[in-house]
Amino acid sequence: MTELGQWLDAPSLSAGAVITAGLVDDGQLPDIDLRQTGLRIRPGGPGTVQELRIVLDAVNPTAVQEFWRTALGYRTLGDHRLVDPLHRDPDLIIQPTDDVRPLRNRFHIDVVRPAHVVEAVRNGRTPTGAWGVMLADLEGNELDLVPGAPLAADAEDWETLFTAMTFYPTASAQQAIDLVTAVAELADAAGIPVGLDVRPEGVVIDHGKDLWEQAGEPFVELATRIQAAARARGLTAQKDQLRFVQLGIDAVDVPAVQAFWTTTLGYTQEPQAGDSFDPRRLNPLLIFQQLDATETERRRQRNRLRLELEVASDQFGARVEQALTAGGQVHAEQPDRCSITDPEGNELDIIAAKPL
Repeated sequence: MTELGQWLDAPSLSAGAVITAGLVDDGQLPDIDLRQTGLRIRPGGPGTVQELRIVLDAVNPTAVQEFWRTALGYRTLGDHRLVDPLHRDPDLIIQPTDDVRPLRNRFHIDVVRPAHVVEAVRNGRTPTGAWGVMLADLEGNELDLVPGAPLAADAEDWETLFTAMTFYPTASAQQAIDLVTAVAELADAAGIPVGLDVRPEGVVIDHGKDLWEQAGEPFVELATRIQAAARARGLTAQKDQLRFVQLGIDAVDVPAVQAFWTTTLGYTQEPQAGDSFDPRRLNPLLIFQQLDATETERRRQRNRLRLELEVASDQFGARVEQALTAGGQVHAEQPDRCSITDPEGNELDIIAAKPL
């Protein structure tokens, strides 16, 4: 067993719901992420998948941590580690450093949350940036905190947070399975895939970034039917914990940098928006933005933010080789960890998962 999730293939959401129902043990379910092509079970065994995390170096980790805990709606786990209470979005690990790096990172984080939550987080502060949504911690690490909006008048349980999603708390594993089965059947019948993340607290239903706009009215109709099915089971949506997280990278040579990250992470490039995403939609999406080549000092400065990619131990060597073939260079190396820089110096630590 490893800390990573185990992936099981399934031909449809309904088939995955049947597998989910068989995973109840003593009235409890593990964390399950059900997708159109299968499901992840955590913790996992053979067939494990990867986990992407964010690491932030801070001179004043306590102050930086409080900013990010509030902005993300995360909870603290141990010393300087923040985690999504629903275990959907990437952990944020804050590491102390004496190395002052005053210029802007080439990494940034975008988070979309319900509008009333965003207003509370801002707490009177005026956001800045090109889109008027940027907040920064005391050390200059940037967050674009974007307010979402309800999906439609007849689907008020749903929020549009770049993706369309909702969350229904459930009182038991059986109630969660009943909802998952109903939603899977509705989505399969409509031919519209959704993601269903089953947790002890309830079920998150998520359509994926921009897909609700591409689907248009048929998705709104599906969302309305899902809402009716949930309410018929006595469930009430709770949207405060919902968020969408994506990571941005500024680059001079965007094609080269994007090719590195897409290849190394096993992602797929979205042909229209140009984003790179996990084809199973289990890890955060990456966007790439143009950096002015004249910003030489900023380009030389080591980022305060980097990413960690944890993979199964038997995949570690191959994944490191994959990163080097994609244009990466080894920055530091240990038997179970390799720090690699992309073509413009942004860092990725590839880590071999340890057995539980």
